[in-house]
Amino acid sequence: MKILVSALEYSANIHLKALAKELNGVEFVGIFDKSLGKPIVDLQSLAIMGLADAIKKLLFFYKLGEEMVKLSRDVDKVLLIDSSGFNLPLAKKIKKRYPKKEIIYYILPQAWVWKRGRVKTLEQNINRLLSILPFEREIYSKDAPIEYVGHPLLDEIQEFKSSVKKEIENVVFMPGSRRAEIKSLMPIYHQIKEKLKLPAKIVLPPYFDAKTIKELYGDLSDFEITHDAHQAIYQSDFGFICSGTATLEASLIGTPFLLSYIAKPFDYFVGKKILRLNIEYAGLANIFSNHFQNRPMHPEFIQDEVNVDNLLKGFYSIDKEQFLEDSKALRDYLGQGASRRVAQIIQGEV
Repeated sequence: MKILVSALEYSANIHLKALAKELNGVEFVGIFDKSLGKPIVDLQSLAIMGLADAIKKLLFFYKLGEEMVKLSRDVDKVLLIDSSGFNLPLAKKIKKRYPKKEIIYYILPQAWVWKRGRVKTLEQNINRLLSILPFEREIYSKDAPIEYVGHPLLDEIQEFKSSVKKEIENVVFMPGSRRAEIKSLMPIYHQIKEKLKLPAKIVLPPYFDAKTIKELYGDLSDFEITHDAHQAIYQSDFGFICSGTATLEASLIGTPFLLSYIAKPFDYFVGKKILRLNIEYAGLANIFSNHFQNRPMHPEFIQDEVNVDNLLKGFYSIDKEQFLEDSKALRDYLGQGASRRVAQIIQGEV
């Protein structure tokens, strides 16, 4: 079976790798990590830092989309993963040109954040909608081809905490994977590290070279550098983490943390004032927790709130025992991993 894959993000490819282990006799073509085959583009060329950068790359992404539509002619199925800005228009083009082509969307656009008009677009153009959020079914129509398949992090995380230490003895810093967020957070994280005087790990994306690391992170001689996020989170007593998948990883593993996020001022203004994004929380664990226990799970600091004083106050005041209990409840809420079920759907077994 030949599948056209569109997985643009680093996190999407982590989930794709877990899925690939469950698939038999399947060849990937399209956009994905090179460890999974021969992609048509290097993922590093797809990185976008804010709206201004996205505008500059419009022509590049248009041509890439056209190439993907051509490739869709000779595949058995199409698998789209996350990245709605690229994948939704791509789905519409493929469905228009090849109406009978089966399109599967795994890790759906966050329609509760954006205008719900996207739901209609998804229902009209996607044959199977595979959700990793238990509450997501509620926003789709009764007959929509959507199902909750579990959460992929429960496939990928191997160790979960069953207890917490009385005293925090070490910490982990995870300033994200995008250059803009790393450059925004690292000056603050360096000050936190200096004030806490605790052994600290820092998680770096595996694709940065030495020159880029020096430019983005500064002097890391006082940090233990690692690329293994799951292991670093599990081995640490506390985390300072940029908004993103890593916050859900820590929430599931059971390592208490503070979420920090600084967007470019223009991007934040557009999202908050113009698009009027419908989000109460930035962290996925908080979004989940608010659904099943009507309260957030961890502190969040956004934009001007991200400063040394606030993060230190959060560090010293977090309830570690309550966080551990919430972590267990979150795992129960999500239920199971997603990869096996998604593989069964792709292979036509269910």
